Amino acid sequence: MAPFELAEPRSLAEAIALLDAEDARALSGGTALMLMMKAGVLRPARLVSLRKLGLDRIEANADLHIGAMTSLRALEKSEFVEKGWPVIARTLRTLSNVRVRTVATVGGALAHADPHMDLPPLLVALGARVAVEGRNSKRTMPVEELYAGYLENTLKRHELITRLDIPALGKRRAAYLKCTTRSADDWPAVGIAAVLDSEQVTLVVSAATDKPTRLRAAEKILGGSSFSDKILRQAGEAAAEEARIEGDLHGSAEYKKQLLRVYLGRAIHEARSAVH
Repeated sequence: MAPFELAEPRSLAEAIALLDAEDARALSGGTALMLMMKAGVLRPARLVSLRKLGLDRIEANADLHIGAMTSLRALEKSEFVEKGWPVIARTLRTLSNVRVRTVATVGGALAHADPHMDLPPLLVALGARVAVEGRNSKRTMPVEELYAGYLENTLKRHELITRLDIPALGKRRAAYLKCTTRSADDWPAVGIAAVLDSEQVTLVVSAATDKPTRLRAAEKILGGSSFSDKILRQAGEAAAEEARIEGDLHGSAEYKKQLLRVYLGRAIHEARSAVH
């Protein structure tokens, strides 16, 4: 691994200033970044640690507010999450392993933009937003708009995710299912999130696509339906045709299309039986 400078700013403004250089990278949990540096994929001259910025709090009123440096394990174990957003806790329990979840952070996981991650599709389906700060700028945007493609996000060089906001689940029911080709905590071949709200259905697929992708044609078929086997099959076919499915080491494109057809129906059934 190439040598690098480690900066540990104590304010967000200082961190943003240090990042405004082409060879600088933010360091949150580092679970993916360090692997990429060891492999020689990334060779930053400066790493800017975010651990002293106080961005590791979880708060809840009607909505859930999560600091970007909150660990995935802390999110999984949060009483706020277990009570008001249990689908997030259920999803996190099979995301990699406890060691990784203890180190990895919410902001880092989102910014990494790996389509195999479990949280992004669920967050998109739940209507979550991220707060972003950069040089002389603050903005919020839907999680869906954070992704440009495989390992590509839409953040500017000096921008950081500071907070994740998730609207109240209310009477909505939600589920996330994934199919792995090896152990349950392995990278998925396909992941699908389903959120049901009276007559509206929101479906988001990942792992089989290069970024979390809404399945709008399938949503239209399912909206207001009784979710009969026939309707679910039609929605599965629509999803397989609509999404730009990509093959990888976890399965061919055709294999993943078939998984999507099957898992769409399973995700709907899981969401319908979900306990608030």
